[in-house]
Amino acid sequence: MSTVPVPVSTPAAGPSALRGLLRPAVVLFVGLSLLTGLVYPLLVTGLAQAVFPHAANGSLFVQGGQVVGSELIGQPFADPKHFWSRPSATGPMAYNAGASSGSNLGPTNPALADAVKGRIEALRAADPGNSAPVPVDLVTASASGLDPHISRAAADYQLKRVARARNLPEADVRSLVDQHTEGRLLGFIGEARVNVLALNLALDARGAR
Repeated sequence: MSTVPVPVSTPAAGPSALRGLLRPAVVLFVGLSLLTGLVYPLLVTGLAQAVFPHAANGSLFVQGGQVVGSELIGQPFADPKHFWSRPSATGPMAYNAGASSGSNLGPTNPALADAVKGRIEALRAADPGNSAPVPVDLVTASASGLDPHISRAAADYQLKRVARARNLPEADVRSLVDQHTEGRLLGFIGEARVNVLALNLALDARGAR
């Protein structure tokens, strides 16, 4: 004996049923928006300001009430009295944080060879008596184009020129370089490095004889 299925109709959802379905979704949306868009950012910002205020505000250098730079972003220097930074390949200007990038030129690219040659010539012209090999980080840009550091070798290469230009004993300039040399991260990652802006600010504060 066969049976014939009987269609069953479901009553249409009324306004009260729709409100019951929408209310949890709206409450969840509002709650998560407040939690992730307001409470969490305020909590993280407050903790950062309390525990790491200098870093949380951009690791800025302030002199005379004016911001003169950041520990995290390099600046161009061309005066023989200053230590020079690592070259930057960002455009349209050097150390442009809004366009962080390297030159992406390969080692066999003639444009890279020409750029390195020009940088070597500028270093030699600023310090004609220096016949020491030029450290590679003084003539090649970093991957970010914003590197605020140079190697200790790059600082030592420029030390005599800066001391002579400022009429300071080399020992005094070397002492400042020592004070601004940062060791390897966690004692074994990377190499010793010098923050160029911090060192130059210290030199300017030291003055000249």
